[in-house]
Amino acid sequence: MNHADVVIVGSGHGGAQAAIALRQKGFAGSIAVLTRDKELPYERPPLSKDYLAGEKPFEKIQLRPEKFWADKEITLLSGRTVTLIDAAAKQVECGDDYAIGYGSLIWAAGGNARRLPCPGADFRNVHTIRGRADTDRLRADIEGGAKRAVIVGGGYIGLEAAAVMRKLDIEVTVLEAQDRVLARVAGPDLSDFYAAEHRAHGVDLRLNAQLEAILGEGDRATAVKLADGEEIPADIVVFGVGIVPSIGPLIAAGAAGSNGVDVDDFCRTSLEDVYAIGDCAAHANDFAGGAVIRLESVQNANDMANVVAAAICGDAKPYHAVPWFWSNQYDLRLQTVGLSLGYDATVLRGDPAERSFTVVYLREGRVLALDCVNRTKDYAQGRKLVEAGLVAAPEDLADIERPLKELL
Repeated sequence: MNHADVVIVGSGHGGAQAAIALRQKGFAGSIAVLTRDKELPYERPPLSKDYLAGEKPFEKIQLRPEKFWADKEITLLSGRTVTLIDAAAKQVECGDDYAIGYGSLIWAAGGNARRLPCPGADFRNVHTIRGRADTDRLRADIEGGAKRAVIVGGGYIGLEAAAVMRKLDIEVTVLEAQDRVLARVAGPDLSDFYAAEHRAHGVDLRLNAQLEAILGEGDRATAVKLADGEEIPADIVVFGVGIVPSIGPLIAAGAAGSNGVDVDDFCRTSLEDVYAIGDCAAHANDFAGGAVIRLESVQNANDMANVVAAAICGDAKPYHAVPWFWSNQYDLRLQTVGLSLGYDATVLRGDPAERSFTVVYLREGRVLALDCVNRTKDYAQGRKLVEAGLVAAPEDLADIERPLKELL
């Protein structure tokens, strides 16, 4: 195949959904999905949860069976990495001398897991969790008898991996450079709750911890060294410190961007007929007060994919979707709706000691976001409050006997 009407780079949630949505909207042209993965498109969130735990086989996290892609005439070009985009010729090239022309290009390449630039970061038993192969390698170390893990980063990925490893009876130390976990995405109430939960489950959680080096013998890590000189033994080290957006070929081709590739309200880049979606797309978000941000979420990838498919099919509508996220740790289900960026007040709804509560984030009295721990009704009803930008009295939000929908 040397040309497709639509070429999609990346087979994660965004890339797969773009192909699916095009067919759902009646697009009859040829579609090719170029991906460095060698597997069928699959879900990413389980990689740090039930797939890592061995509770869900790979077949159960595939987005669609193999027959679906064939029936929809979507060509999967697996095991290929794009190295160059010729925007004038409308062609992408791969490292194995393969090239394919496009009518429209959808860049859904996501990003690469970040590793801190410290000595020892390339030892064989130092892991990230981004793709299936990453989790398979980590599981192999666990199944090989690893008993002590050090996780660098107290964000969602790090804490989810910590929860899984504690279930597997592995000693876990979590190193967080800031003074609380989840500091980028949540307020102190939620941070304090999850820190206490992990400690109650036996996690050695270190805040304000600075990693200096990873020590080892041969090709394997044996310990991590902190800036204060302490050495913590480790059979496994896991980096959970975010991603680096995969945008190199786009930027080299002339697309605007820095921390992600810049896109407009229709997910168009500055290159003609080139769109970008998902984790790597920097966009002005209505629920962030118009700030240009990247959103690393399944919701964002899927919704942007639908926007691009509609635009290609001649029914362009701007991106306007309420952000939502979730995280499963132990028996806790966290559901978040909205973005808490720039909040100036919070309301606690319920009692964290009962392990079922909601944190409502406000700015000038207006509801920005909700973090709901084991409170699915608050999450479902709170979405309407975020969409409406509701101004509500704190005492009404705090009243757990009053359903949130009554505030509308």
